Amino acid sequence: MKMDSETSSASTHEGVLDHGLETEFETPGPGQWNLDRSHFPGGTTPIMQSVLREAMENAFSKQWVLHGIPAETMSVAFVHGFMYTRLRPLVLADRPSTKPPPIPLLKLLTRIHPEFRRRTKAAEKTLANSPAPAVIKEWHEEIRPRLVSINLDFQNVDLSLLDNEGLLKHFNSVLDHLRFSITEHFRLHGYDLGPIGQLLVEGQKWGLEGPELLAALVGASPSTKAPLESLFKIRTLLEKDEVIPENLEDVKKSPTAYTELDSYLENRGSVLYAGYDLDTPTLRESPKVLLATILAATNPTSNANKPLEIADQLRGRIPANEHLLFDEALHDAREAMDLRDDNGPITAEWPCGLLRLTILEIGRRLKSSDHLADESHIFCLTETEITNLLSTGSGPSPKEIDQREKARLQQKLLDPPLTLGPPETPPPLNALPAPLATTVSMVQVVINELGMDGTKETDSNEHLLGIGIGDEKITGVARVAENAEEAIQRLQPGEILVTRATSPAYNLVLTLVGGLITAEGGAMSHAAVLSRELGIPAVIGAAKAMTKIKDGDTVEIDSSKNSVTIKPEHSEST
Repeated sequence: MKMDSETSSASTHEGVLDHGLETEFETPGPGQWNLDRSHFPGGTTPIMQSVLREAMENAFSKQWVLHGIPAETMSVAFVHGFMYTRLRPLVLADRPSTKPPPIPLLKLLTRIHPEFRRRTKAAEKTLANSPAPAVIKEWHEEIRPRLVSINLDFQNVDLSLLDNEGLLKHFNSVLDHLRFSITEHFRLHGYDLGPIGQLLVEGQKWGLEGPELLAALVGASPSTKAPLESLFKIRTLLEKDEVIPENLEDVKKSPTAYTELDSYLENRGSVLYAGYDLDTPTLRESPKVLLATILAATNPTSNANKPLEIADQLRGRIPANEHLLFDEALHDAREAMDLRDDNGPITAEWPCGLLRLTILEIGRRLKSSDHLADESHIFCLTETEITNLLSTGSGPSPKEIDQREKARLQQKLLDPPLTLGPPETPPPLNALPAPLATTVSMVQVVINELGMDGTKETDSNEHLLGIGIGDEKITGVARVAENAEEAIQRLQPGEILVTRATSPAYNLVLTLVGGLITAEGGAMSHAAVLSRELGIPAVIGAAKAMTKIKDGDTVEIDSSKNSVTIKPEHSEST
């Protein structure tokens, strides 16, 4: 499906990229910082950097007070356009230690420090009566419909009819909406990841592994498959009317298919499909991609009985007097899964797409007035610079902006370290009051299972190792891609995608693949969740996948053995 030009490469030399961009990754502050490349794979736009820092830190600082988590917030920093995060401790955050404090001292601190005492009471309340079910209900009945309505209102504005003043007002309104919705995105993680984390923590007590518990959550998220089912319905209607479209306009030849497509685009057309950043396209901008995905769409498989069978097997491995606790934890985690997958498109990808389209309109106008060499260069500008250039014409020159853009694109080619700064020793759980020990464990297990802890499996001499999803073995041609846009341009249906990590932006991509290999991520990562839901054989977190596997290699995925075997003798280049 090679529909667009291949991603170009840029020349580099040790330590410095073209245009004088230094490549040394300095620690952005005290403590250890962990790379998050799945959401922002480098060269992050200035506006998204600003939005992300504010939203994440505000959301987590408020939620952790409510839920009784003894940490201040999740700090965010961008180094050469790459996103790093740090769990900021409740005390001595700027004086981290590589050694744990003496247990007697820590026990004393947690019992006399006013904030620790407040967090302990909050943890007791959360664990005794989880707030998640009420918030999940509120999401479906109130929050989601309200956000969808706001998104549609912004989407229905004809930007071309606005004068510069009106366009600038619209830009500020959409940006304010994005700030709010992204903050809401992370706030809601307290209610979708929380119950899943609690299930995993309880599972550890029973000797149950995270991947097998997560397998019992398959099928719990109708929102995961809904867009894919719509695409398959469009394809089915086209076939019924014997329409073979050569472009998206041809879909009109089948009125029923076109009606379904129109409905799909109303709710998905302005959604980013290739990432979370503003420089990635929306579906409405990518008709070739959408058409190719429709023509390749298959009906998502469903095996409603399998997770029930898995749950029964797991229940049989724990004491009978713990069965009720297991059933309750599993039920809450399954309810939370749907919120987790429904959250991103509504609160993040759609508002981001709306802001992108607005910024591009501003970019076109600034290009026509010779303030930009290319409309896409506007993604290098800050909010203030965009405002000033459109309203007064004052700001950086086209030449300066062009240099920024070249440097930003080259940042995407860097290979950032997984961590920055010395390791921080987490507090010993046996020194914490029991409720705090549980909430800390929940955070830790979620971070671990998301693959955000910086740890990697060790490869054997013969295989790349990671976390296997499913129990199948599949052999196919590998397509190596750095991002969703590149993947969907190059993949042929049934090929094996090799990428660093996936986000919900990859949902369209994964409908085309026969198998999936990622270099990053854990059993709870997006790649793992969607692979389970779609029945895709996968190995997640095979650390050296992007360096060892070459495009066109034949690879074997053995999910049951958590392994990938490269068979270069069968590669396209031989």
